[in-house]
Amino acid sequence: MSKIESNVAVPAGVQLPIYMDNHATSQLDPRVLEAMMPYFTTKFGNAASRNHSFGWEAEQGVETAREQIASLIGATAKEIIFTSGATESNNLALKGVAEMYRERGNHIITQVTEHKAVLDTCKRLEKQGFRVTYLPVKADGLIDMEDLKRAMDDKTILVSIMWANNEIGVLQPIAEIGKLCHERGVLFHTDAVQAVGKVPVNVIADNVDLLSLSGHKIYGPKGVGALYVRRRNPRVQVAAQIDGGGHERGMRSGTLNVPGIVGLGKACEIAQQEMAAEAKQLAHLRDRLKAKLESELDYIHVNGSMEHHLPGNLNMSFVYVEGESLLMGIHEIAVSSGSACTSATLEPSYVLKALGLGDDVAHSSIRFGIGRYNTEAEIDYTAAKVIDVVKKLRELSPLYEMVKDGIDLSKIEWAAH
Repeated sequence: MSKIESNVAVPAGVQLPIYMDNHATSQLDPRVLEAMMPYFTTKFGNAASRNHSFGWEAEQGVETAREQIASLIGATAKEIIFTSGATESNNLALKGVAEMYRERGNHIITQVTEHKAVLDTCKRLEKQGFRVTYLPVKADGLIDMEDLKRAMDDKTILVSIMWANNEIGVLQPIAEIGKLCHERGVLFHTDAVQAVGKVPVNVIADNVDLLSLSGHKIYGPKGVGALYVRRRNPRVQVAAQIDGGGHERGMRSGTLNVPGIVGLGKACEIAQQEMAAEAKQLAHLRDRLKAKLESELDYIHVNGSMEHHLPGNLNMSFVYVEGESLLMGIHEIAVSSGSACTSATLEPSYVLKALGLGDDVAHSSIRFGIGRYNTEAEIDYTAAKVIDVVKKLRELSPLYEMVKDGIDLSKIEWAAH
């Protein structure tokens, strides 16, 4: 890998390093921390202790959070089950429904670009005798509704399609998928970790039966999440995956993480109040970054539909550049190549491969995750830095030179060593 020295000046007001990996995790909002603090100190009770004021105080904090989360997604407080995060929520939704509805059928439908928390859970269920259909996606990252219709049969009990993709930011047609599921009497789960708090979510209008969300993607704490489980039309039942004291109406035992839950609730309340304005600002910053990169560089393209897209996501391929070399060249800007949960490997991203990108193009892709605390000055510096490093790396690339000289690389027969 080439280490590129770049000498782009850091403008006044910009502090390095810059964090632009908000799909991996987000900074805790100070208002969230403030709401949580009492529950670490004076209000330290166990929410399940029903016979003294310490327990009542903790329980009150938990119930307020339930209301705040329900309000953000159009649910009722009784439909919110607390978990340790979205991975657990996804496991509880898929395994819980599979176990509870096994008499009715054994077929589950998902898509190839899901998060590993869904894909690996489906793999586990396949070992237990369930059939799983993995729908392909089109080049823009969206599923084909006709594929979904064809995949459904009389043994289908659950469809699980994520709301917003964590790598390419593509928004699936959730309301349409949910409507089809309800027409066919099939339950619909969505991993909405990247969507909740970023785009409008309404479980009733969008025909969702189960929904997973997480605190640390919306400026809340890590290690806490929730699963929405619909209570009527239809009433959904899930088999518990963790047994114990019967907490969370028997669906998820374990002493509740009260400070985390309070923080998740507060993060949802802030998102509900500020989402519209924030989405506008994030889309502005993203489009500014995209325009600057496109004005200076050729052979770059956005991955995923820009029409159906999260406001703060930009996943771009910089063809004829090694993604890892680019990351090293812009090391003071925190971005990601591939998904955060799989970036320990040098395998090209399975999501980008599913869009039909070749290994070389997938390897040249960078995900910018723009968030609440990013500024225009940071965007401008990031654009300048990326442009500088890409140009320097391409000067070292014989393939780029050949393409500039009009040589069609697909026609070349490479000699084998």
